[in-house]
Amino acid sequence: MFPGIGVLANVLGIVGGGLLGLGCGRLISERFQKAIMMACAVAVIFLGLTGTVKEMLQIGADGGVTLVGTNCMLASLIGGAVIGEAIDLEDRMERFGHWLQQKTGSGGDTRFVEGFVTASLTVCIGAMAVIGSINDRLLSDPSVLFAKTVIDAVIVMIMTSALGKGCIFSAISVGIFQGIIFLLAGFLEPIMTPAALKSLSAVGNILIFCVGTNLFGLPHVRIANLLPALVIAVVWVLV
Repeated sequence: MFPGIGVLANVLGIVGGGLLGLGCGRLISERFQKAIMMACAVAVIFLGLTGTVKEMLQIGADGGVTLVGTNCMLASLIGGAVIGEAIDLEDRMERFGHWLQQKTGSGGDTRFVEGFVTASLTVCIGAMAVIGSINDRLLSDPSVLFAKTVIDAVIVMIMTSALGKGCIFSAISVGIFQGIIFLLAGFLEPIMTPAALKSLSAVGNILIFCVGTNLFGLPHVRIANLLPALVIAVVWVLV
């Protein structure tokens, strides 16, 4: 297989899943859409929580369970929040969402930007996006991204049925994010050690958990402004 097919498949999978969800969303009532949204929120919270627990809980030789990586987690989230708020990534994403809304003639869709931002954060955050794009470039091995494509397609399908077509355009975010990692794969490969990936995954899953709480309508977490935490999580391990 040629390098890049995994990134391309991921983009197309999200579009396909989103179109299916859009069709389903038009056929069901608002009451069922709200029920689907709550189910989606529970699923995303569960994925984020279990992913974090998997990376941060360690079983010792005596069978005892200990929590590891707490200093890294705190430093990453606090540092990421400070940097993210300083450059206001959330506002930039929302402005890009509004631009897409205008260009696609979706001015009447009140949830377009919410759907775009929420779906983009859900499918872009995580170690699979990083290691999958690196493998796709350097090893011509798209298997990780193929697996991610299936997961993303299902997630975006469910989100689109409740939040509308803005979710479909998360394919653009995935294409840009994973495309950049794909192009920088040679530089990133030696940096993304097993320990770095573990740290990245732990912090990334915390952010995914926050996506779920936002879907539930709890006090809003500006998740995009926490994205620098992913970089800090990797740097923390390396230094």
